[in-house]
Amino acid sequence: METQHNPPIEHQNVPINHRGLHDFLYSSDDEHAPIEVSITPELANNGTEIIGLEAWSTFPQNAKIAGVYAVLDAERRTQHIGYSRNVLLSLNGHVTQNGEQKCAFVRVQAFKFPKRQEMEDLREAWLAELESTPPGNASESGMWASTVGEAVKAVMSETERQVYEEKKLKLRKAMADTTLSKESETIDATEVERRRQLEAAVKNDDWSVIIDAQTQETEP
Repeated sequence: METQHNPPIEHQNVPINHRGLHDFLYSSDDEHAPIEVSITPELANNGTEIIGLEAWSTFPQNAKIAGVYAVLDAERRTQHIGYSRNVLLSLNGHVTQNGEQKCAFVRVQAFKFPKRQEMEDLREAWLAELESTPPGNASESGMWASTVGEAVKAVMSETERQVYEEKKLKLRKAMADTTLSKESETIDATEVERRRQLEAAVKNDDWSVIIDAQTQETEP
């Protein structure tokens, strides 16, 4: 039995000047147990680590990363699995739409050379790992922006959204977007038809057509 007066053989006859080094080399295993590895940007984007969304967002390398991601709530239950060419932007949109409680943790697999089919395949593989489909991929899919454009709109104020739409319209005009004129013609034709129906309703005192049209617009 080891005592203060009878130490193990490896601790005997050690010069005082070497005690510090000796104690380090021969100290107990517990003192040299592996230190827990901190989450690095590489580990955070390997598709296996689940970390806090806020912590993930602080890595500068993740500012414009592309990949597949899973969003988990505060109880670590998967709420949505998606893919994006700008994961951070998409995640910010999800937080704005659904709140921090539903978007508390994240799992990300980065793609250095993102291809839609490869990311879709990985998303489906992640979904297949779960016992049930996350609400964000099923009944609540409308609350989870599926494109970067939708994510951008989600984090915008009403004023910013109007400016965004105006800029997009100007860009489409500058690019001579052929579908723009068709959209305009459709809108104009619809407006003309509405005015005709309104005039007919006033003249004939028959509002059934107007009421039916309004009912159809409000139905899901």
